[in-house]
Amino acid sequence: MGAAQGSAPPDRLTVTVGQYSCAGAKPANQDFYGCILPDGDLLANKGMAFVVADGISTSRRGREAAETAVASFLTDYYATPDAWSPRTSAQRVIAAINSWMHGQNAALGGMGAGYADSDRAREAEGLVTTFTALILRDAAAHILHLGDGVAARVNEAGLERLTEAHRVPAGGGAHLLARALGMGRHVEIDHSCIMVQPGDILLMATDGIGDGLTDREIAQAVQANPDLTAAACQLCEAALAAGAEDNLTVQLVRVDSVRQGAADDLVAAEAQLPDPPEWQAGQDCDGYTLLRPLHIGGRSHVWLARDTATGAAAAIKRLSAERAGDPQARSELLLEEWALGRVRSPHVLGCPPRTRPRRYLYAISGYCDGITLEQWQRDHPHADIAAVRAIITQVARGLYALHRRQIIHRDLRPANVMIDGDGTAIIIDLGSARIDGLAEHAPQAGEDAFAGTLQFSAPELYRGLPASEQSDLYSLAAMTYYLLTGHLPYGPRAGAADTLSRQRRLRYVPVVTYRDDVPDWVDAALAHALHVEPHLRYQEVSAFVHDLSVPNTVLTHPQPAPLLMRNPVVLWQVVSAGLAAALVIALMR
Repeated sequence: MGAAQGSAPPDRLTVTVGQYSCAGAKPANQDFYGCILPDGDLLANKGMAFVVADGISTSRRGREAAETAVASFLTDYYATPDAWSPRTSAQRVIAAINSWMHGQNAALGGMGAGYADSDRAREAEGLVTTFTALILRDAAAHILHLGDGVAARVNEAGLERLTEAHRVPAGGGAHLLARALGMGRHVEIDHSCIMVQPGDILLMATDGIGDGLTDREIAQAVQANPDLTAAACQLCEAALAAGAEDNLTVQLVRVDSVRQGAADDLVAAEAQLPDPPEWQAGQDCDGYTLLRPLHIGGRSHVWLARDTATGAAAAIKRLSAERAGDPQARSELLLEEWALGRVRSPHVLGCPPRTRPRRYLYAISGYCDGITLEQWQRDHPHADIAAVRAIITQVARGLYALHRRQIIHRDLRPANVMIDGDGTAIIIDLGSARIDGLAEHAPQAGEDAFAGTLQFSAPELYRGLPASEQSDLYSLAAMTYYLLTGHLPYGPRAGAADTLSRQRRLRYVPVVTYRDDVPDWVDAALAHALHVEPHLRYQEVSAFVHDLSVPNTVLTHPQPAPLLMRNPVVLWQVVSAGLAAALVIALMR
């Protein structure tokens, strides 16, 4: 890639970039790199982003892992709220990418494979990569790093390394990665921030460069060649000549000018936008004309609005007065919009792209012109099973799209599903959603019990267990039951059972209690999905949806349990009678 140079006035950030990558001594190049140099509001709010990743060589999907990490980061970073600092935005995006990769890797190995087979499958097919990102905003340079890549600054004083390799010795001079994307469920990300000035050159490279050349050799090569693309190429060639055995990638970023006095990122605090003034119909809010309220509640106020530039309808949400001063609530409001922007599904409400800066704290989403599933049930109290099945199948597709992004909805209920004029079911309101991997938003113990609505929440949440895909599945099944019957599967008082012993005394009320036209195999699928123990439910949403359409004989004709489990009293009575008979016979002899 050739050099890219900013053409802005000196009183702003401008850079020159040179990049080069090659396979080196290996047959294939599993490195990947990329950058985005935006302008306007994106440059002011988010800065410039540069990323280098190195997929592990033991996996056939190393290149895919590196490319996925780079592309996802560069896309999602610029979709984060403007109120988030570069550090917060980058860390949350990296954590989300890691959670997704780890979820993909955890599925490898097959249900029937042994531990060793699964381990080999993960190594051969896993998505694992090192990752180093540079965010330049104003005069601040943020480095976010995990793995054994290299980030450094080169200036008149020489080379200053900004990262350390996350490695553990493996004997014989070899080493293993201690940290990488996709390696674990949670990831520890190194962050550092330095102030830069014109003339500084920031280097990002994979480990082949850092291992093959000394700091002095790297600094001399960079300083000797003003053409940064040529310098990057020269560094790769020098490392190869020095015996480097890995792929070789270099990014060089020369700071040509900076906007001094505007970089407050070292504080690492999120910007605090003020709350909007009291909303009135016809009022303008940052280019959105407010039309009418859609929902006024204790947590938030949602209004229908129209984008004055495009004419598109949108839903705009602000915090209620009671929650406006809560830092957690403010952060979650911004997180909801970001989460909606990450999911692409016709069955999950999206959000329009940001085109203007904001003066106030609120969240924007698309608008669905239709009715809630709650209202649909009132309009169809004796709905045909085929109609219910069609709706639930669509909701399940939306739920699957959320789960693929490691998003747990936590408040799936009829009021949070819309049916538009075409009959499409759309999940809305991610205000209670949890995104795995984002530690700052991970609920405290017991918090998940209060995230959703009592009637449709899974029983384990009231025992203090965390929300999961199985708890979302329970909510989906409870909705199905409700659409068919107008009732709840364990009656109205199930929420009072807050211990395992109490929950085990709950009794599932068969659908036939309320209507006799539902097949028993559908009832069996519902009972299985609504089990009070999450590990005894379906483990996949798709399996539940399948069993709503096709009889599962395993559920409808289960193998009889042993007598000891079915009726231990009867068993011991039979045993005692047998022993007594044997004793009588012995005495008669």
